[in-house]
Amino acid sequence: MSLIPVVPENYSHVLAEFDCLDPLLSALRLDTGRLKCTCLAVSKKWLALGTSAGGLHLIQREGWKQRIILTHKEGAITQVACCPHDEDFIAVATSQGLVVVWELQLERRGRPERVSVSWEHRGQAITALCWDTSTLRVFVGDSGGKVSFLRAGSSKLGKVLAFVIFPVQTVTTVDSKVVQLGYQDGRLLVSSLNRCYLCDTEREKFWRVGNKERDGEYGACFFPQSRGLLVGQPPLLYCARPGSRIWEASFNGDVLSTHQFKQLLGCPPLPLITYRNEPHYNPVVKSPQSIAFPKLLYLGDQNLLTWTDSAIYIFTPQNGQVLLWTEVKDLVDIAVYRSELFCLHGNGHLSHLSLLSADRCVERLLRRESWHLAAITCCMFQHAVTSSRARKSIPIDRLEHLKCQLSPTTYQELTAQLEEVITKLEPLDSASSSRRSSISSHESFNVLDCGIYRVISRRGSQSDEETSSLINQSLSEEEGLKDFSFVQEEDQVDQDPQSSERLEAERSEQGLQFHLPLSFRPKPPRIALQAVRDSVSSFVKKTTEKINTLQMSSELWQRPDFREGGQSEMSVPTALYTEEMENDVEADMQELRSATEQTICKIQDPLVLLDPVCLGETLLDWVAVLERILGPGVPDPLGSDAVSDPNVDGLAEERWDKDNVYSSSEQPEESSCSSGLAAESVAEEEKEEPLKLRGHEDQCDSSDVLNRSFSEPVRVVSPKPVPSDLLDNLTQLATLYTELSCFRNQDSEQGLSCKTFLHHYFFLLDQERVRRMCLLCYQQQPEVHSSFTEAMLELTQSSKVVEVIQRGDLLRSLRSLRELQPWSAAPLLAHLHRLYERHGEAAVRSYSQFYPTIIPADIMAMAQKSHFLAYLDNLVQSQTEEHRLSFLQSLLEPESLRQDWLELALTHDAPQHCDTLTPKGQPRWHSHCFSWGYGRLLSLLIRLPTDLSSKQKMAETCRSHGYWTGYLYLCCELQHRTEAFSTICQLDDISLLEEPEGVGPQTLDEWKHLIQLSQQHSTVGESEQVAGMNGSSWSNGSADCVGRMSLENLTLMLARTAGPDRALAVLEECGVQLVLSPHSKLVCELLRVTEKRQRAMIQTMLERCDRFLWSQHA
Repeated sequence: MSLIPVVPENYSHVLAEFDCLDPLLSALRLDTGRLKCTCLAVSKKWLALGTSAGGLHLIQREGWKQRIILTHKEGAITQVACCPHDEDFIAVATSQGLVVVWELQLERRGRPERVSVSWEHRGQAITALCWDTSTLRVFVGDSGGKVSFLRAGSSKLGKVLAFVIFPVQTVTTVDSKVVQLGYQDGRLLVSSLNRCYLCDTEREKFWRVGNKERDGEYGACFFPQSRGLLVGQPPLLYCARPGSRIWEASFNGDVLSTHQFKQLLGCPPLPLITYRNEPHYNPVVKSPQSIAFPKLLYLGDQNLLTWTDSAIYIFTPQNGQVLLWTEVKDLVDIAVYRSELFCLHGNGHLSHLSLLSADRCVERLLRRESWHLAAITCCMFQHAVTSSRARKSIPIDRLEHLKCQLSPTTYQELTAQLEEVITKLEPLDSASSSRRSSISSHESFNVLDCGIYRVISRRGSQSDEETSSLINQSLSEEEGLKDFSFVQEEDQVDQDPQSSERLEAERSEQGLQFHLPLSFRPKPPRIALQAVRDSVSSFVKKTTEKINTLQMSSELWQRPDFREGGQSEMSVPTALYTEEMENDVEADMQELRSATEQTICKIQDPLVLLDPVCLGETLLDWVAVLERILGPGVPDPLGSDAVSDPNVDGLAEERWDKDNVYSSSEQPEESSCSSGLAAESVAEEEKEEPLKLRGHEDQCDSSDVLNRSFSEPVRVVSPKPVPSDLLDNLTQLATLYTELSCFRNQDSEQGLSCKTFLHHYFFLLDQERVRRMCLLCYQQQPEVHSSFTEAMLELTQSSKVVEVIQRGDLLRSLRSLRELQPWSAAPLLAHLHRLYERHGEAAVRSYSQFYPTIIPADIMAMAQKSHFLAYLDNLVQSQTEEHRLSFLQSLLEPESLRQDWLELALTHDAPQHCDTLTPKGQPRWHSHCFSWGYGRLLSLLIRLPTDLSSKQKMAETCRSHGYWTGYLYLCCELQHRTEAFSTICQLDDISLLEEPEGVGPQTLDEWKHLIQLSQQHSTVGESEQVAGMNGSSWSNGSADCVGRMSLENLTLMLARTAGPDRALAVLEECGVQLVLSPHSKLVCELLRVTEKRQRAMIQTMLERCDRFLWSQHA
């Protein structure tokens, strides 16, 4: 590796990519060729991603969890903008020219609602969206030059104040396509292809910025002045010009100066600090760049951002300098929040960049343990790292620790260059030095095993106050740099798995990490710990190899016998490896091979294979031989020696190795500082966790072999070497015996039970067949499934993914599992089980990405019912809308799952029964308006094709739980129209009669029956409406009669269907006397006039047709 070029001292900042957003796109299925991200916006709370299918994904930045999906049928999403002063509102533009303002209603936990819609730009490509900084108003610009605004009413203010009289108004039409919009303090900035315009929206006045035109896409933006003496001054305007120039203008549109960046951009680009590839800085000066800046954005602390399709440029316009420019490929759009950049690339992928100083970049890389990248950045930005100001964030001890992490053989030149940088480090200023010397003289300290110096301050001293101020400053700076956790880091092989937990525990005690200069510098603790660990591991490895080589038989080892009175002494006689032992092993294998071949020949006979009794007896004879040769050691009734399982011993020694390494690093700390006790207790708890998962492996049992309790671990490795050809036959027979004993549920008197056999001979079983068997019988025999899970957890314990899962980072764990592709169902299921135990429902919701390797039956056996329901809903919604119904139908195996899933969805995240049903079991007024948490899944379940009896059962289930929309749909399917009309009258909502979703009357007899039902239920509905028994928002607006099942509304609906005269005649036949309101009378008169004109028009058309036909006949 050659020497790293040094960046000049005038470069103080850098663009860095610490996070990977690929797992987020993969979880949203936006990384496929069919569905892509088309636009983005960012705010303090949200990251909004628009898609080519018309969906808008809102991701909560805190924890990076997907919260909301907003769908649009009006085309792909082309623009999105988050409201800067109210996170509950977001504006969206589609490819058909529609603009929608959504109110998310998160505070009231309601459903998102379209509060304002504009078709003012129909047929035009919307090119810019911009929010008003103080009111709920969105400015829209399109490719034709039209600029309009859209007002939105907030439901938080009530229905009256939420109403907007003129929601859409046109502001102006400029000469060409709108490139960018900006708004600040009542002024709207419009940048078109030819000019920039400034509009006073309150006084409706317009100005042109400058006199010279341009031709092309050039951006413009406001630049707030919020530093030093400029606080309170009106913002400036910056407008892009051809030839890498930018105009600086006043708030009134007067051009103050022109900034020329063409020559300044001849400097070499700074590399992007990213984990994707190693950064390279080429100091060769480039030729001046003449660039058209398509957009300008205000970034961070008084910086100006722009970009092209191949680079990002950041300027400091106050002094007319280039802060930096960096080459980034295939850029389409950038969204900015403070100093964070979210970049959209041409292939639909996203990148998350941060603008920060070079020393802060190194500090964050060190905290993420990206040693190689941190060392390269230190050598590249030597001037920033060696300055005295950097000692607060990058102490000398931390850089020396970085040097120790680099391999001297792999990174020899990099290590030498880093040592040269360390020799150039400048100490802190005199004030800081005196402060530290005061700390050293007045306080005592000790060194923790993870490398942290723990300072014990004397209370009341001056140094105590100064130290706490330093601590608070350090902690506040670190909290300001928090980021999301799915970072693509290189796993360190020699990393102590407890170091991160101890670091967090001791940080809470306000300990400074590598911040105190000491007169001595001990050997780094990780290296010392690694040396101890390596020596112990080598000793245990050699001992294990000797034991395995000896191939000790059952006569050489005695198994400890645990009695109620206490533990007996275990004697281990020593013996030499003889040729006789080897002959015994070969004889046992030959006997087992012979028994296996005979059994296979017998079961190939159809008379044996098709007779469960004969098949069971044949397998029992074979199992007896298997027990004698490969079975676990069991004491006989006389108390003779038993066989020890070498695999169990090996696993125990591995755990002893791991535990003793950790405990040896904790013993010195126990006597020196009190925090060592806490660290030791943490280590003991971590050692107890795998013991609990393995079913308390250290317990033994002296009962009979057929009824042994399963406190011992599952045997996942063969105790003796078995030839591969014999192993295949053993696997077939062992799996067949397991399946037969499971489905027959045979008693232990006839042979080994399924659970016992699975514990003894899991190393012989076909994992995939056993998994399928457990899925079929886990409800009848849950202990079999738990044994299978326990075995797979033990078998996959050594996987690297387990270490990632134990760190507690869900997104990073899922990414590690995706990297294991192609998956094997059984090991993957074990890892998912670990994730579920650690994260619960949050983990289960993400398991849909592992379908079809992991099917719903696996999750149903693993998770709670409520958590499985969340998984099923996510799995179904991951399909396209037109395929969801058929996909859900394919999951229903057996068919009885439909009813189970329906009842499950009706009992979780659902309204209370008292809110939807009266004490008599009748529908409550307007109770169908309640939202059901799994309403989308419910609507799919009831729409699946099935037989008549299943539909009747589902209808009764929906009625008993008060799911009235589903009940009405099923009544319509079953032709139970009378029950449907009765339910609609009790719900008192006439919209339920309207097609296509409603159940509308089809004959006059049904209309008469409906009118009679509405009379019967009108009094009950009024009493419930006044009382507001369901507590919904409908009861608050009940004074409005629109939508109710009143006689007048039914009459008007019948009049629209059959005519007003026929409607009044039906009322007379029913014996109903109704006085219509003036509005209803007017509607009836209009219907009469319309009916007469339609009849006249039809008559005229018939006459013309008749004349035409007669003329042709003549």
